[in-house]
Order: sequence, then C-alpha cells, then structure tokens
Amino acid sequence: MLNLTSVDWLIMLLYFVFVLGIGFALKRSMKTSKDFFQAGRALPAWICGLAFISANLGAQEVIGMGASGAKYGLETAQFYGIGAIPAMIFVGIFMMPFYYGSKARSVPEFLRMRFDEKTRALNACSFAVMTVFSSGISMYAMARLIQALHLFDGLFYALGWRTEGIFTFSIVLSAVIVLAYIFLGGLTSAIYNEVLQFFLIIAGFLPLVLIGLRNIGGWNGLKASVPMQYMHEWKGVSHAATNPMGIEIIGLGMGLGFVLGSGYWCTDFLVIQTAMASKNMESARRVPLIAAVPKMLFPFLVILPGLLAIGMATPKTTTVESHGADGSIIRETTVVSPEAAEGRGLVPAKINPVTGKAMLDASGQPLLDYDMATPNMLLHFFPTGILGLGLTALLASFMSGMAGNVTAFNTVFTYDLYQSYIHKGGSDRHYMAVGRWATVGGILLSIGTAYAAINFNNIMDTLQLVFSFVNAPLFATFLLGMFWKRATGHAAFSGLIAGTATAMLHHGLTLPIEARPGIHGGWIAVLHHYPSDMAQNFWTAIFAFSANFIVTVVVSYCTKARPEAELVGLVHSLTPKPERSHIVWWKRPEALAMAILLGAIGLNIFFY
Repeated sequence: MLNLTSVDWLIMLLYFVFVLGIGFALKRSMKTSKDFFQAGRALPAWICGLAFISANLGAQEVIGMGASGAKYGLETAQFYGIGAIPAMIFVGIFMMPFYYGSKARSVPEFLRMRFDEKTRALNACSFAVMTVFSSGISMYAMARLIQALHLFDGLFYALGWRTEGIFTFSIVLSAVIVLAYIFLGGLTSAIYNEVLQFFLIIAGFLPLVLIGLRNIGGWNGLKASVPMQYMHEWKGVSHAATNPMGIEIIGLGMGLGFVLGSGYWCTDFLVIQTAMASKNMESARRVPLIAAVPKMLFPFLVILPGLLAIGMATPKTTTVESHGADGSIIRETTVVSPEAAEGRGLVPAKINPVTGKAMLDASGQPLLDYDMATPNMLLHFFPTGILGLGLTALLASFMSGMAGNVTAFNTVFTYDLYQSYIHKGGSDRHYMAVGRWATVGGILLSIGTAYAAINFNNIMDTLQLVFSFVNAPLFATFLLGMFWKRATGHAAFSGLIAGTATAMLHHGLTLPIEARPGIHGGWIAVLHHYPSDMAQNFWTAIFAFSANFIVTVVVSYCTKARPEAELVGLVHSLTPKPERSHIVWWKRPEALAMAILLGAIGLNIFFY
C-alpha cells in the first residue's frame, strides 16, 4: 500500500483548494452568457495558447501517450510530428479567420452559417456524445489511478466499506470537484486551470524522465532494454516485423497525419473554444501557433515514461538469506502482487477495477495494463514531496481533460440544441442558467461512460476510436465547406451520415488480432484482422472521411448551391483578404508557422 506523507497530501490539497478558489473568484464576473460560455472573448493570446495545448493534456495525453509509448514505442511520437503540428499550423493560418470572423459561438453554429440547421443539429448531437465519452475516459483514468495507489483504502477500512467501491467513489469525487468550479466560473475557470495544469505537468514529469533515464543507463541503456523497433519513429513503418503499431505508411500518413490529426485540431470545439476566447482576430490566429511550440517538446515528457516503464526489470517475489550474529539464517521475502509479476517491466497485468478479476486477451494471455505505465513510474522513482507533486500533475491532467470536455458540452447543448430547438427567445440569464445545469447533466452522463473504458488496456485506443466516428467524417465536411463554394447543406448532412455509418460498418466488420468481438469491433462479422487497435482506428477514419467526401461531392452536384453573396466570410475564395498587418514580419503568424514547421521537420529527421 502506498504511504503518502503529510507533505504529499498537502501539495494535492493545495491544488484542489486552488482550483475551487478560481471558480469562486470568477463567479462574480459571470454576468452574461458570453462571460460564462466564451470567457467574454477578452483573454490574451498566450493564456489561450497554453489553454489550447492544455485542453488536449488530459488523461488521453498524460496517461494515454505514456501507455502508447509502452505499447508501441517511439512511433507514438507520430501523434505530434504529423498528427498535431501541421494541423495546428493549418487551423491557425487558414481556419481561425473563418471561426473567429464569423462570430460563431461554437463549431456547430459555424456549420449552420455555412450549410443549414440540420447539419448543425447532427454535428451538435454527435459532438455532445463525443465530449461525454472523452470526459468519462478522464474520470475512468483518475479513478484507476486512485484505486491503484490505494489512496482511500484506509478511509474505507475505517468506515467498514468494501474496497471494491473505491473505483466508483473516485469517479464521483472527481465529478463533484470539476462540477463545482465549472458551475461557478464557466470557460474562464477552465482556461485558467488548464494553464495551471500546463506548468504542473512540466514540474512533475521533467524530473521523472531525467531520473528514469539516469536509472536505466541513459539513452543507450533504454535502447538496450526495449525491442529494437520501439526506438524508431519511422524505420519500421514499412515492415510488419519492426512495426509495433502495425500501421503502414498509408494508414499512418492518411489516417493520422491527415484525417484524425486535422479532424481533431481543426474541427474539435474542445480546443477551438480556447482560441475563440481571444481578444481579437490576430490573437486567435496566434493561439494554435503558440501552442505548437511546446507541443513539439511534449513527447519527451509524456511518451518516454511509458518507454522507460516497459524497459525496467519486471518485479518478482524474491527471498534473500542472511546470517544473524548468532549464526541463524534470516530470510527476508519481498512479495509483489500477481498482476505486477505477470506484467512486463513496470507495466502490470490488467485487473478489472469493478470485479477485481484478471482480464485476458483472445488467446487467453493476461492483458497488460499499459495505462498504469506512467503512474507506476511515479511510484517507483519519486520520493516524498516530489511524489505529491507528480501525483498532483496527474490529477490536474484528469481534471483539466474533464473540464474542457464539459465546458464544450454545455456550450453546444445550450446554444446549438436548447436555444435553437427547445426554447427560443429566452433571456440571457435563462440561457446562462441552462448552461450551468447542462454542466450537471454532462457530468452525470460522463460518469456512465467512464465504465466503457474498462474494456481497453490503452485509453488512447479508446479515444482514437471515438474520434474516427466523429471527427474524421466532420473534417471532410469542413474541408469542402471552407474551400469549395459548391458544397450544399443537403450534401453536408448526407455526407456526415454516410461517413459515420461507414465508420460503424468498418468497425463492425474488422477486429484487432488479440481482441474479442464486441466493443473492439467484429460485432457484425470478422472479415479482416488488424495487427492493433490503432491500425484499425486509423483505417476506420480513412474510410469515414472518404465516404463523407465522396457523398458530399455527389450530392452537391445534385442540389442547388447557395448564392455566393451569402457565403462571403465563410468560403476561402469568396472572402476578402485582410489588409496586411503593420506588425514586423517575424511577429506575423505566417512567419511563426514557418519556423514551427521547420522545427517539426527537424525533429522527425532526428528521430528517424
């Protein structure tokens, strides 16, 4: 059992007091719905830039990337090199002028402006479902961490409660804390807490990486401790024997680099809302670019802990004999849990957190619980005080991920569903109250979806599955809508349905090799096996995007396009170019974007 000292508890307590204090401090400034849902559109670019990247630094980044590092190796860095940086540059340079300039309050509302009401309603519903699942995954990850660390075991023993209830208790506790500060301070509260989380993660994880590398013998020691293919970002892509993800160059480039990467960073309101909270257009364009700079360096903080965990020696129950002063034999036995002994390195075998039973793959072998790679690294290497800081960084990432999804949910529900279809013409105070109660509803729904993540041993796989159903087809709609004036509302609606249906069909007919039919796929029939969940997700995204693109083009030619005068400011070719800024050239977004792109290319070459 983990024994935290008063210093560790104090650090975590100070964090929770601080985040709740932010909510209470901002409550007085929440006077209008714009203040609550859009942070008044008055925040500086650097605050929004850090929040832009921190909105993505939830459980899926801190735990999921560490889990993927342990499961797939340095190939996971592709999520940054081709899956994030190019898309962040694209949204800052090309798409943010449309989002911010249109005065849309949400991404679904922009779709209404560009297409029609039914397209907006469809996207609003699918996005609401996605945010609930994403928030639930953060809840699941936090509850798993608390349960694995036995933080509340003493409390449950004292009260005579069954320890199996710690998982549910942890989910409810995290939900109450996030509910409190979002209910009080809205998006502004979430953004300031995301900035705090950014610095906490750096403070908590940089020492972990440095200590881990030193312990394993540096970079050369890490290379010697893991399979060779784990240490290459690109070399194994064309060869199945040296490719942990099992993803060839087409699946990687098209599935991740183009569809899922761009679909997330360019259309997901979870991150877009932080840029739209900026004080002006110039700031809004800089927000994704500011975020891209630390994004290039984050693989060192979040992926390497997973690689280090899988490279460490696997703990075993051992007995050491020594002789006492009187000549007697003294045996000291160090006992490790069965899940730790059946794991690999510091990655244990997976135990169902509700039933307490071991989970097996399709071949009857124990599943590895990759999600515990980073937490176990913290427990293994951090002493008192620093351990409290590291755990606080993890808890902050979970809270922030939940908060970002919940604020996106309450905005979309209030503006795009409630105000548009349930109660039109209400007062501003009424909609602000609805937004607060939508926060309650989103939290309750997220609690339910947290249990679905139990069936995956890597929450990044879970998230990419959800994104392939929602973001992948949506990116085709945005791409055609912003850059092709002929695209129509009927076509966009048909394309979204076709794309999502295709994703469902592909998922239902394919299955990863080691998985059982069900939530991993194959629930219709198994026509094809993929080497990994990630490979299946990338190809699901490709099929969904392609189906949407083709159907949207065909239906557009069969339906009447809107007059060009109605599309000014919504389509690239019909929007007047803004006057050149008087800012010196090296401060302009275009110059910053070019520097970031060159840096990303350099990192890809270095890790080839």
